[in-house]
Amino acid sequence: MSDIKKAPDNVQAARTLDAKGLSCPMPLLRTKKEIDKIKSGEILEVLGTDPGSRNDLPGWCTRAGHEFVGEKEESGYFRFFIKKK
Repeated sequence: MSDIKKAPDNVQAARTLDAKGLSCPMPLLRTKKEIDKIKSGEILEVLGTDPGSRNDLPGWCTRAGHEFVGEKEESGYFRFFIKKK
């Protein structure tokens, strides 16, 4: 799993979306709605437990033009960071 992009330790999110317990495609759908609530250049943090999000969110960022800053693995969930275009 060397292709996983780790988020920098000093990353600061403007907004956090708690998508823990949701399975595909809900974390991605909620992220699409939530990204509209922040300004360009700000970072959205997405909390999730669905391992599929590790592929879905970076792929969506590429298609939508946002920057996937990286992820952090916590105890029992993931933290994803997306910088709005």
